[in-house]
Amino acid sequence: MLGKLYIVATPIGNLEDITYRAINILKSVDIIAAEDTRHTLKLLNYYNISKPLISYHRHNEEVKKDLLIEKLKKGENIALVSDAGTPGISDPGEVIVKEAIKENIQIIPIPGACAMINALICSGVDTKEFVFIGFLPQNKKTRKIKLEEIDKSTKTIILYEAPHKINDTLEDLKVILHDRKIVIARELTKIHEEFFRGNIEQAIEYCKNIKGEMVIIIEGAEKVENQNELNKLSLDEHYEYYEKLGYEKKEIIKKISKDRKVNKNEIYMQFTNRK
Repeated sequence: MLGKLYIVATPIGNLEDITYRAINILKSVDIIAAEDTRHTLKLLNYYNISKPLISYHRHNEEVKKDLLIEKLKKGENIALVSDAGTPGISDPGEVIVKEAIKENIQIIPIPGACAMINALICSGVDTKEFVFIGFLPQNKKTRKIKLEEIDKSTKTIILYEAPHKINDTLEDLKVILHDRKIVIARELTKIHEEFFRGNIEQAIEYCKNIKGEMVIIIEGAEKVENQNELNKLSLDEHYEYYEKLGYEKKEIIKKISKDRKVNKNEIYMQFTNRK
């Protein structure tokens, strides 16, 4: 009889943010596959759970998946956990799940904490439609392409970022998105949990002297039913359209130049006398 693979969500900060079901599963399985065994051991000790641990992380999952599949085929039940939150969401998990499906092994989700969802529901940004991107690419070319996709998306965007990279990421966002509204959720469920809400320029200032894990929520671009309709407006009407939406002069000029595909200096000259 084949074993079962449990995908178990664990706390993202506060150790009490775990379900009774998750605790019972961790107590009942034969093995726990953990992203960082030392980190997971703290959680297990907190709940007096003692189980064999196998390291399963980004750098060894291609190798370790075979070992785990072999054990599942022998009838052993395995719980997969990441350092925090739900496995497979910007954490190891996808590879073993795909392999288990090929082998007709039952996969059972044990739901719980997920940083992006908790950040989103407290952000004050539209939650009806959103896109989770995770970590931005590090390659400059692919990163720029992804940022341009974000700029065009009318849906709420969710990113993850490490503390030591947050400033560079915000600077990159500023270049493409300018003064888009943004929320930064920091240290979720921990003692120093905090939400910043403002534009990207303000976020850069906010992040200069802070630490901790962060989720970035970006407001979607404005929905324009027909871009051609905007370009049929006179320049003054085009300006007033964005002015009524609450944009400042500098940003309005950037948007008009982008809409009309002309140099922003040409547009700027038309509105030099406006305050």
